[in-house]
Amino acid sequence: MAPSGEQGTWKALGELSSIGLTLVVATVIGLVGGYYADRWLGTTPWLLLLGLVLGIVAGFVNLFRSVKRAERELDDSR
Repeated sequence: MAPSGEQGTWKALGELSSIGLTLVVATVIGLVGGYYADRWLGTTPWLLLLGLVLGIVAGFVNLFRSVKRAERELDDSR
């Protein structure tokens, strides 16, 4: 088993490595949700653009939370 400091470092690295995927997934979910809402309500392209913006914002919020969590893990491991 790895020492506690090394385990915290690996945990933080794992957290940070998922950031790119999280940004893409949040953006795609917002885009797809906006697309289908536009088709349903006939408001093309407004809800698609709103969904895109909300997806990007959600991705960045998650990015900042992940970085903060990883930073806390590194501090705790030291």
